[in-house]
Parts: sequence; structure tokens; C-alpha cells
Amino acid sequence: MSAEVREMFSSIAPKYDVTNQLLSLGVHRYWRSVAVKASGAADGQSVLDCATGTGDLALAFKRAVGAAGRVRGTDFCKEMLGPAPAKAASAGLQVDFEVADALALPYPDATYDVASISFGIRNVDDPTACLREMARVVKPGGRVVVLEFGQPRGLFGALFRFYSRHVIPLIGGLLTGNRAAYEYLPRTSAAFPAGDNFLALVDAAGAFSTRRAIPLTFGTAYVYVGTVAERGR
Repeated sequence: MSAEVREMFSSIAPKYDVTNQLLSLGVHRYWRSVAVKASGAADGQSVLDCATGTGDLALAFKRAVGAAGRVRGTDFCKEMLGPAPAKAASAGLQVDFEVADALALPYPDATYDVASISFGIRNVDDPTACLREMARVVKPGGRVVVLEFGQPRGLFGALFRFYSRHVIPLIGGLLTGNRAAYEYLPRTSAAFPAGDNFLALVDAAGAFSTRRAIPLTFGTAYVYVGTVAERGR
């Protein structure tokens, strides 16, 4: 991942949660719940959440796998991870957090039942390689789950594009002092493959036996789930 992207996230980290809550109108909580449910994460299982940011999806997974389960949240930006341990402690949840790059995960093959990434895969240098690396650390038959923005169409799509291009940079810039970051994020969302085009990236990774896409909120976001194939297949 580029140093520029890391520096951008570092600069907005202190106000990331409050800005995300305001800009998403709270709908991100619903999207996360769909991602966790679609993953099939169950009591006692192990989960790796890549690009975890301040840890919200990792905490949601911990609630799904229970006290017997294990969840680790990683991010390539140390500053983004800053609030995560305190959030976990406040919620009474045991989650491990550490700095790691989703393109070079420091874990053995077939370690986890589920690996996830939420609104982060579009920021990696090579999304297909990221999918392959996430699949590497997941057990055969386990799942890789991606939550990412889409490009809704029709009237709702037009409203969403106006909101993304004008409202998000304005409010994000006011709250964080970094308008450029909130111009970059919608721009990358609009350009990133969604729906069937993202599934083509999943296929290109060559690591999955099945894959599916679940559209959310008129295609504003998608949950993608890939089942990791047996090694050598």
C-alpha cells in the first residue's frame, strides 16, 4: 500500500468514527451485520478482519463467535488502530489488534475460519492479490468476506453520486480538516469494480470454489462472500 494512502488515513484517524457515523447516517451498522451473517461465522470460530480501522467489524465478529472464538483485527495504519483496543474493552470483548498489511499477512496458511475486509480492498495496490492472500490464511471451506461500496443506478444512484461528490467532501473536510481525503474516498469508490465486475476479480484470484454478491441499499454497497477452495485446486 502506498505511503500516501497510509498518511491520509493517519490524518483522519482522530475524527474517523464520528465522521463515518454522520456521513453514513448510521447505515454502516446494518451493512456490517449483513457481512457477519453472510460469513457464517459461528461460536468458537476464528476470524481475521483486515483493514479493521477502529475495529467495528472485528467487534461485530467477536459477538458472533463468542467467548470461545478468536478475532484479530489488523490495519496497515497504526493511527487508525489507536481507538480499537479501548472500544473492545468498553464493550467487554477480547479482540487482538495489530499492524499488518493485507497484501502480506504474517500468519500461517489455513489459520482462520473467516477473513474479512470492510471498505479497504479498493485502497490496496493489487485487489486480486489481496483476495488471494486472505484466502491463503483461511482454512479450506472457510470464507473470505468483502464489504465494499457499489455504484447504484437510476434516481437513487444520481442522488448518491451528488452526495458523494459534494456533501461528503464538505462535511468530511470540516470535521477532519482534510477535504482531500474525503474527495479521494468517494472517487475511488466510484471507480472500483462492483457487482459482477468485482466477482471477476474474485475469479481471477483462483482461490475460491464458490462466490456470491449481496447488494445492499439499492446497490450502494455489496457484501461478497468467497468459499476457499481446497489447496491445489
